[in-house]
Amino acid sequence: MDSATQMAADGLNAFGMIGTVLWTMLRIGAMIMAMPLVGSRAVPARVRVMLSGALAIALSPMLPPVPAWTGFDAATVLSIARELAIGVSIGFLLRLVFEAGAMAGELVSQGTGLAFAQMSDPMRGGTSGVIGQWFYLLFGLLFFTANGHLALISLLMDSYKAVPIGTALPDIDAFLNVAPMFLLQVLRGALTLALPLTVAMLAINLAFGVLSKAAPALNPIQLGLPVALLLGLFLLTVLAGEMGPPVQRLFDAAFQAADSVTH
Repeated sequence: MDSATQMAADGLNAFGMIGTVLWTMLRIGAMIMAMPLVGSRAVPARVRVMLSGALAIALSPMLPPVPAWTGFDAATVLSIARELAIGVSIGFLLRLVFEAGAMAGELVSQGTGLAFAQMSDPMRGGTSGVIGQWFYLLFGLLFFTANGHLALISLLMDSYKAVPIGTALPDIDAFLNVAPMFLLQVLRGALTLALPLTVAMLAINLAFGVLSKAAPALNPIQLGLPVALLLGLFLLTVLAGEMGPPVQRLFDAAFQAADSVTH
């Protein structure tokens, strides 16, 4: 083989590798853009693209072969849309778990009197309560502590094996049946996390209400807010040490629901 033929072969191999990485980046990039924390506005778009490319380069040698490039015909456009849909679905299901944490924080804020403490939230966009942001960040710490990022990469590998690039999606009826149950489980998980503090704050407010009727001269209403705030923060500190198992169950449910997207 002469040098010109060798250079042409190397060029074709290089273009083939680039095409494989680009096909792989579609699903990974869509998932990263839709998932919490990494896909938030706080992370620059360039960083997300670089992360998608790094994961695609690392995973593409272990994946089934990608379809041959035939131009932007109908089959290629449908394949691209299918890859984006799978990635967005996986990231969105995981985002729902973090939104459950933010919802639990908002419910706790209503009981402790911190609902008025709103500030800019770069992770979610817009403004939200400080307790909701604290829950959101706590979910992120628990996610990485429990090696959720490694489980997410493993889920990606399983999705590529179950639905290789360029193949049709499986029957989505099973996913449509699982999605409402997962949403109910997420809402139930948010209420479960917020319920102990909410009930405690309700009992404190009722106690101060009874005290204001029994001894109005003491003006217990002025003491109600600081006492409820201090007790709420104390109970929140105690609750933080017990949040691991229920949050882990929510993450497991999210991974099971995401697995149903491709199985």
